[in-house]
Amino acid sequence: MALRIERDAERGVALVVLDRPTRLNAIDLQMADGLSSVWRELRYDVSVRAVVLTGAGTRAFCTGIDRDTKVPQPPSPYAIDDPLLRIGPKANDLWKPVVAAVEGMACGGAFYLLGEAEFVIASSEATFFDPHTTYGMVSAYEAIAMAQRMPFGEVARMALMGTAERVGAERAYAIGLVSEVTEPGGAVAAALRTAAVIAGYPTDAVQGTVRAVWSAKEAARTQAMAQAPALIALGNLGPERQAELFAGRRDAGGGEAPRVR
Repeated sequence: MALRIERDAERGVALVVLDRPTRLNAIDLQMADGLSSVWRELRYDVSVRAVVLTGAGTRAFCTGIDRDTKVPQPPSPYAIDDPLLRIGPKANDLWKPVVAAVEGMACGGAFYLLGEAEFVIASSEATFFDPHTTYGMVSAYEAIAMAQRMPFGEVARMALMGTAERVGAERAYAIGLVSEVTEPGGAVAAALRTAAVIAGYPTDAVQGTVRAVWSAKEAARTQAMAQAPALIALGNLGPERQAELFAGRRDAGGGEAPRVR
């Protein structure tokens, strides 16, 4: 299975694990469908009052869409089919609080998930980056999601620098992307502790608070998301050229080591 779910009925917390560690927890179509199903299932599970989301292993939380995944696209430049648009909890109308626990890399399509979590806890070895421009792709949905969590200049720098630069955990904490930094390997335990506290509070008050916080930024986010398909259609290189750039970096060992800040 591409996903694991562990429920702690006593504390009212579910742990959702992206479970493809050999692929750095990259998302294929099966996992995308699985995430959508999991969030909708948890809407009806009254025993679960808070959720922790993480990736299996310590190398990566998630590295976005699996490069081997083929996503058929309509011929019109006005329509883009993006399977990652449905992987987040809010996209599936789940308003129970979700805490993301990040170990290792979180990049590209991982921001669809991080952007729909209430807050993020990361280990000191976590790094965040957006590879899109390096491979001839527009960072649209990812940058929009991060613009809800990070200062404008930080979002622009991360999106434009591509694979050349990674945001380390301490920097992510300083700019507000991350709410807590733990020792290596400690992100999940810390996230479970916070989720258990939240789950112990009255459910209606918690979910009402989640909705209130999201309503503060939802209008601007919705308007920005509506612009993304056209920007992607106009700015992306063709799939073949993207694959050449990706293969070229992989064959060259990734080029220069990315700068971490």
